[in-house]
Amino acid sequence: MQDFSTYLPGIILAYSAFLLAIASPGPNILAVIGTSMSVSRQSGISLALGVASGSFTWALLTVFGLSAILATYASALLLIKIFGGLYLLWLAYKSFKSAASTHDIEAKELAGGRRTPFGYFQRGYIIQMTNPKAALAWVAIISLGLQEGAPLWVGAAIVIGTFIMSIVIHVLYAVAFSTPAMVRIYGSARRVIQGVLGTFFAFAGLHLLTSRS
Repeated sequence: MQDFSTYLPGIILAYSAFLLAIASPGPNILAVIGTSMSVSRQSGISLALGVASGSFTWALLTVFGLSAILATYASALLLIKIFGGLYLLWLAYKSFKSAASTHDIEAKELAGGRRTPFGYFQRGYIIQMTNPKAALAWVAIISLGLQEGAPLWVGAAIVIGTFIMSIVIHVLYAVAFSTPAMVRIYGSARRVIQGVLGTFFAFAGLHLLTSRS
């Protein structure tokens, strides 16, 4: 691997953005929590694995898509980073707004009746793949780790690393939030968590907007 230390900071930053994004419950996380609480832990885990697989698919599509664009139009990296930076700043705004709100998270069972474990897996995959915000988030995450002339292994490291983290963290959500007590504990710390998320997203967004490589 060429100049591993050169690309390592960007990879770590992409990992950090991914981890903190998962810490902020969106429709997919709330679906996992609600299913674990209302149906069963096994169903929540199946749904979580589906969501993680969808996340992996988005990561692959984003890496190959951006790599193809950059191979043809090297100057496009600047525009991608500007887009990614602005989206991260928007996430920072949303996080700060959530931190200021007193509204707690709402985890509900999925509509459409009970399913088999494979049915929950399919539902989790569909939830993630039909979420347009997931595509935008992945453009921002991947662009944090990409630099001009970055070799293929950089994108592979981001995709594989985030996939492993996605499986572990989504399953942990399903296991930990299978009891109402954990939801209450998380709810009590929600505003602090959102404030931390907002700070990081603001930092990452500014980093992308001011990055020259």
